[in-house]
Amino acid sequence: MRTPALPLPSSLSHEDDAALTELYRRGTPANTLRAWERDLAYITAWKRAVFDAPLSWPEAEGVALRFVLDHACDLTGKEATSAGAAAAEMISLGLRKSLACPAPATLDRRIASWRAFHRMRNLPNPFTAPLIAQARGKARRAAARPPAPKSPRPVTRALLETLLGSCDDSLRGLRDRAILMLAFGSGGRRRSEVTALRHEDILTNDFATKGLIWLRLIETKTTDKSRAPKLPLKGRAARAVMGWMGAAEIRQGPLFRPVSRADRVLNRALAPDAIRVILRHRLQLAGLPADYATPHGLRAGFLTQAALDGAPLAAAMKLSLHRSALQAQRYYADIEIEENPATDLLG
Repeated sequence: MRTPALPLPSSLSHEDDAALTELYRRGTPANTLRAWERDLAYITAWKRAVFDAPLSWPEAEGVALRFVLDHACDLTGKEATSAGAAAAEMISLGLRKSLACPAPATLDRRIASWRAFHRMRNLPNPFTAPLIAQARGKARRAAARPPAPKSPRPVTRALLETLLGSCDDSLRGLRDRAILMLAFGSGGRRRSEVTALRHEDILTNDFATKGLIWLRLIETKTTDKSRAPKLPLKGRAARAVMGWMGAAEIRQGPLFRPVSRADRVLNRALAPDAIRVILRHRLQLAGLPADYATPHGLRAGFLTQAALDGAPLAAAMKLSLHRSALQAQRYYADIEIEENPATDLLG
């Protein structure tokens, strides 16, 4: 299915529309753009399936309410209803996974995107209407569920060492070792942050004297290009990255690249999802199930290990770049509660 263009004001001239579209694309993080495009494709197809009509600007309150209601219940066995038939069509288009009730966070994200599209057109959105806002709150409460972890388990130091043990001295092994150690050692980097790194982002002036390199993250989920952070990478992790760059003869361009079956480095960047493939491969080589951990486990593992080692939360957050202390604190709380003396009141 072709992804629709961003819904910008129709009153603009062709030249202004093109300039504003380009501004949005340059000024919005790539992950947000991808989410907007997926959500726009979804709501466009949903309205076509339910109302046999294109999106309206501004959208009618009745349409917004119907969207909330259709995504606030389990439609399994209800394929004969209009909501069930629409959901089945969305599944056939590859835009929905099942007839089960979507997670509240998924509904919230799609509504947030829809509201953003109204803002792009300088229009009021229907989701602020009291009835619809109340329905959203009830839907969120009715479908509430315990938050699912992004990884089955954190990749703490012990598991990381097991994975590193599967990496040999081939180019593929050197690359995977560097990826795993950089992702963990620099604060639990997200996979998109790792694959976006370029040779120019690795500052090596302090390596000879201090065994230290610096990573310049041009853009992350919580920072933008105007506040590009520099993070240190020390010791074994720094040596692993330097070893990979030397062996692969990387002097410019993408830092981490595909390696062919003939152990030849290709001249293009890894896709973000390649980190998942690499981790699954290393888990299997280590004798563990392929789904034993996911890339987010490296991020969770960094904070969990920091908590286990007694590192202050503020110090860990300076590397992880968490914007919310409450979110980062969850990893610490799970560790600290085990040591709480109140858990031993009965001996």
